[in-house]
Amino acid sequence: MTFTYEALPMRVVFGSGSLRQLPQEAQRLGLRRLLVLSTPGQRALAEQAATLLGDACAGTFTEARMHVPVEVAEAARAAARDTGADGCLAIGGGSTVGLGKAIALDSGLPVICVPTTYAGSEMTPVWGLTEHGRKRTGRDRAVLPRSVVYDPDLTVGLPVEVSVTSGFNAVAHAVEALYAPDASPIVSAMAEEAVRSLGTALPAIAADPLDTDARADALRGAWLCGACLGATTMSLHHKLCHILGGTFDLPHAATHTVLLPYVAAFNLPAATEADQSLRRALATDDVPDHLARTSAALGAPRSLSQLGLTEADLDEVVTQARAQPYANPRPVTEPELRSLLTDALNGSLAP
Repeated sequence: MTFTYEALPMRVVFGSGSLRQLPQEAQRLGLRRLLVLSTPGQRALAEQAATLLGDACAGTFTEARMHVPVEVAEAARAAARDTGADGCLAIGGGSTVGLGKAIALDSGLPVICVPTTYAGSEMTPVWGLTEHGRKRTGRDRAVLPRSVVYDPDLTVGLPVEVSVTSGFNAVAHAVEALYAPDASPIVSAMAEEAVRSLGTALPAIAADPLDTDARADALRGAWLCGACLGATTMSLHHKLCHILGGTFDLPHAATHTVLLPYVAAFNLPAATEADQSLRRALATDDVPDHLARTSAALGAPRSLSQLGLTEADLDEVVTQARAQPYANPRPVTEPELRSLLTDALNGSLAP
């Protein structure tokens, strides 16, 4: 057996009440003027973080948006310059973490992340920016957060539907890591455990959103899923989600949730080891069916049409998806891609 695995330099603080350790994390990194980032809906949490930081807070920017539009990134970069920030604290979901990365990409400022969803992007050097209806992504070690504070208490108030779609977004990272061209036994072990954790935790959260053990399990699973994303090359699923989000502004986590069973049904027959791993993790003989049925049973959207995509949009998705080559377990022809997207548009796998 031969493989290559490169671990990313990452510090993680995990546990109930970990938010209170923000001042120590800033001090450890030598940061004295942090710009606190959030979405408008998380403004109160940003203010709480600012209060905890005290004199180490240079100000707040609470206009983070999904898919990181370039104009929002430019405004946040200007705020960092104007406040004399020597780093950023991104508190919230993937939109806020993405904004912190956009600032780091331009300025090199270090980022501390406090995730409140299960997106997993805080564990990766992957960045994304949307401009003129196109989402650009890349990898750069400069955007990798220096410290990640996981406090399960901050996820207890996350609505069930958002918890479910955010969790399936994380699962998608692990699924594609299992059949990535640069997969390794280390990543595969993390991916299988991550899917097992989320596969158990998400139904428990739906049954009792205040279940703190399930919340911690889900957050741990998301951490592992993000680490898998950071260590491998993503394939067809992520390519399509970037197009659907960047061009059609479809909601990020919900798009991952709806699309995942259809890409899995397409790819797993050509990735038998990945299929076996997922069968073990989810305790099922039919991974795509399990993903579709479970997400629907937990209240997630069942089709891309529910998210706002129309049949007339498919030509543009197909054109963009076939414009640039990308790694995938099997070749993707135009008819097969159109068929996959049509099935996802109509929710053919959902009960």
